[in-house]
Amino acid sequence: MASAVLTAPATREDALIQELGYDDHFHEHHHGDKYQSNFIFHYIFSQDHKMIAKQFLITGMMWALIGAMMSLVFRMQLGFPEESIAWMKPFLGKWIAINSEGVGSLTQDFYYALVTMHGTILVFFVLTAGLSGTFSNLLIPLMIGARDMASPLLNMLSYWFFFISGSVMFASLFLSTGPFAGGWVAYPPLSALPQAMDGSGAGMTLWTVSLVLFVVSVLLGGINYITTVLNLRTKGMSMWRLPLPIWAFFITAIIGLLSFPVLTSAFFLMILDRSVGTSFYLSDIYIGGQALDHVGGSPILYQHLFWFLGHPEVYIIILPAMGIVSEVLSVHSRKPIFGYKAMVFSILAIAFLSFIVWAHHMFMSGVNPFISNFFVIFTLIIAVPSAVKVFNWIATLYGGNIRFNPASLFGIGFVSMFISGGLTGIWLGNSTLDIQLHDTYFVVAHFHIVMGVAAFFGMFAGVYHWFPKLYGRFMNETLGKLHFWGTLIGAYAVFWPMHYLGMAGVPRRYYSFDAFQAFGHFDNLNKFITIAAIITFGFQILFVINFFYSIWRGRKLTERNPYNANTLEWTTPVEVGHGNWPGKLPTVQRWAYDYGKDGREFISQVEPVGENESVAH
Repeated sequence: MASAVLTAPATREDALIQELGYDDHFHEHHHGDKYQSNFIFHYIFSQDHKMIAKQFLITGMMWALIGAMMSLVFRMQLGFPEESIAWMKPFLGKWIAINSEGVGSLTQDFYYALVTMHGTILVFFVLTAGLSGTFSNLLIPLMIGARDMASPLLNMLSYWFFFISGSVMFASLFLSTGPFAGGWVAYPPLSALPQAMDGSGAGMTLWTVSLVLFVVSVLLGGINYITTVLNLRTKGMSMWRLPLPIWAFFITAIIGLLSFPVLTSAFFLMILDRSVGTSFYLSDIYIGGQALDHVGGSPILYQHLFWFLGHPEVYIIILPAMGIVSEVLSVHSRKPIFGYKAMVFSILAIAFLSFIVWAHHMFMSGVNPFISNFFVIFTLIIAVPSAVKVFNWIATLYGGNIRFNPASLFGIGFVSMFISGGLTGIWLGNSTLDIQLHDTYFVVAHFHIVMGVAAFFGMFAGVYHWFPKLYGRFMNETLGKLHFWGTLIGAYAVFWPMHYLGMAGVPRRYYSFDAFQAFGHFDNLNKFITIAAIITFGFQILFVINFFYSIWRGRKLTERNPYNANTLEWTTPVEVGHGNWPGKLPTVQRWAYDYGKDGREFISQVEPVGENESVAH
């Protein structure tokens, strides 16, 4: 390895970095020239955690665009049912039905398929793999002072199982019978009977295969994340010195390891019902007036198995965003995170409680009312650690010298979305109110705001904040702010009116409301929601343009620590290679949030605690 170039240190942090024995230009040493020069091993089958993070991010972005475009198509059907969409026929083929007057509309089967695919793609491929896969891979080794993941090979395989899973799901879109159309939760009997409808045939088979491959990806990644955090922390990096994103990724991985195998078992039983005539989920079924042989099964069994994963999945999605936002808000408000240990314990409490609230999704399924009361209590209790986090974020921002850049704006927007979306969860967590609100647009509004949009805001905050660490350049700040304001206003315009639709009893997943005279006066509101969705999607295109333009043309990163942050990822060279630190690994001397302390704006984790410091962590 070439010798380090020593220059006069500009700051105390620079002097400490020089002691590590490197300059700002990384000299590849981990895989040698073959790794650097070989396109396939460097960009495709990479075992560098940073490159794998980029693969997860860009793949997740592509899936997000596909899922969003699907939602626009079925929103146009809902918002403008009288308008012809025959112009889509060259793209969608037989899924556009044209009547005798030449008016084209979505077929009912394809409408349900789009709703199903939209939910599946956004929940699993974007908000689970795209968010957690990207930032767990990027930040865990960098923030704990490790050269890479515990197993770079398993890390690579984790991405490729995700990619193959997505490819199988994408292939199902081109089947002659169409993709699976029984809802993203795949309730039997529609999902368990191939003959139930076209979308229950080969499309459902590919859907199941895809998600089983996806679970393999999650398990490989989760094992790696947990092992890396436990075993590869650098000297001095105790668990109580970990930055909050690492706590969030670590606990998320544990939740995934415990819950996703249960989903796999549910799918395995479903495959048996579909293929060999078992009756785990089926009983007393008639199709076309003919009784089937299935006797003794219960679709409620599937609901228990699915939601045992389904509710922890909500926190698998939102916890990484919470960790990212905690870091971004602290760095850009120039204040220590308020209540660090309370934040950690709230993550642990959320993880524990997430496993004992699943049946609040099943209040209308005939479960015993006493059991419902049990799940109501714990559903409301889980709001407590969430409220602790909200209070601490607000307290962190209060009185801070906030930099209003895209990362911090999306962090603040996350807090707004999490509060407004989370409050409506108190309504749905009440088993009595749920009788009125279940399966209405109120549910759509609640989970899209608190889980979908909020998680996206956390993801955007992370992308804007760590983009220089990924690509060595900055994203355009003006376009980033336009993206934020357009997305914030647009998301509220799309989903907030749905609360009123739901309280009026308007059911979700309906293809048309023409047969319901009571819902006719909501036509204009549906039009408004659809127009808002189209405009909001346009702002996401702006983000994509900004993202890819900035990779090659953005303002170059010229210093290691552009944000004056404390965590270890900002001690690596500007040009980071595989291995992160070419010299010896940094030694951690303090916690990650010494901002505005003893008259100093920030103090890096690698700086020893002084004798006269006011508080030592």
